[in-house]
Amino acid sequence: MATKKAPARSAAPAGTARAAVKHKGPAPKGNQVFLFDRSNYLWMIAGFVLIMIGFFLMTGGKSPDPHKFNYDEIYSFRRVTLSPIIIVIGFVLEVYAIMKKPAQQPEQE
Repeated sequence: MATKKAPARSAAPAGTARAAVKHKGPAPKGNQVFLFDRSNYLWMIAGFVLIMIGFFLMTGGKSPDPHKFNYDEIYSFRRVTLSPIIIVIGFVLEVYAIMKKPAQQPEQE
């Protein structure tokens, strides 16, 4: 005949108002491994900067006379062609930064 074991009780001292909290998964260790390394973050920053430059190049085009439409200013090469290309390059850099495998670090004991 097998006997059932009673569930383990919390080791907290009596009289404390702190409730025992169960953590799912392994406990955090002192040396955490990050998902990305320094080069990944640098590529992400570079992509973000390119995206911001592209949006900055797209701004403007205000006419001094609000009743006159300035076709050449609105549809300039900078706003219609150059800026979207720079923005797309920035997004490609972001995808590359996320997909790039971090360099293997030697294991320390």
